[in-house]
Amino acid sequence: MDVWLNGAFVSDAQAAVGVFDASVQHAVGLFETMAARNGNVFRLDRHVDRLISSARHLALTERLQPEPLAQAVNNALERSELKDARIRLTVTGGDLNMLRQGAEGGANDPTVLVVPQPPTPYPEQFFSAGVDVIMAPGRVNPWSTAAGHKTIDYWERIRTLQQAATVGAGEALWADPAARVLSGCVSNLFIVRDGVLYTPPARGEQDRGEDVPPVLPGITREALIEVATAAGINVQRTAPGVDELLQADEVFLTNSSWQVLPVTGLLMRVREGEDADPDDVKLHRKPVGDGEVGALTADLRTGLLTVIERETTEG
Repeated sequence: MDVWLNGAFVSDAQAAVGVFDASVQHAVGLFETMAARNGNVFRLDRHVDRLISSARHLALTERLQPEPLAQAVNNALERSELKDARIRLTVTGGDLNMLRQGAEGGANDPTVLVVPQPPTPYPEQFFSAGVDVIMAPGRVNPWSTAAGHKTIDYWERIRTLQQAATVGAGEALWADPAARVLSGCVSNLFIVRDGVLYTPPARGEQDRGEDVPPVLPGITREALIEVATAAGINVQRTAPGVDELLQADEVFLTNSSWQVLPVTGLLMRVREGEDADPDDVKLHRKPVGDGEVGALTADLRTGLLTVIERETTEG
């Protein structure tokens, strides 16, 4: 398989970055995971714009331009001959020692990598019956300047997702220090209660003077909100507490791979009895609503898939 690396196609077996690349030296970089259908990337321009905005905000590089970056993605997709694909676009600071970079922020040539692959297959049961989720043991740091940006520093998220899988959970949900539930490891969160759709506010959605939310403004999340709004559904941007999550009628997650993933069960860690060993914690499953995929979730998934099909067919 060929990948696009710094302006040229090379085989994946031969693609390499230097030992002084910022990703290797300091885990510094950004990435986008995109879905292609019918030979077209869904909302490629929004993915590219988000990455460039983050690169400038975090002083990664000022040298990215939207048209060449989008063209690189399209060229890589065409080269792969895949009509449906999962495409990862990665940008790092390039070969530099950022500790010596000083005031030259963004002056080095970035490393740009585009990797198209077949889409990740998921069991149909994930979408027809839903998945269970668990709360992540850590907390989101709302004061981090990188919060709400899609950086390559994903070790903690991926490790938590792996741990969730060991107990049968499809995703782990992250809360902030105030116990407001913000997102999954690799997804945005939505809950439904009394016909109203709630989602935690994302970076860029704060009012003037408010703290920047440490939530990624997901491209699929954005499209889902458009679908819901067009259907006349009241959408509120607010982060639920754990109690509100437990009382939700429906819960679902969004990302570019799942589109809409229904959540039908919450796995809660419970210590049984006041005299119980602190390490003796058991998992109790609480069904979401009636324990089945909710009607609104199913309708929104259908609506989103329709939008994706239409936009990628039209190119």
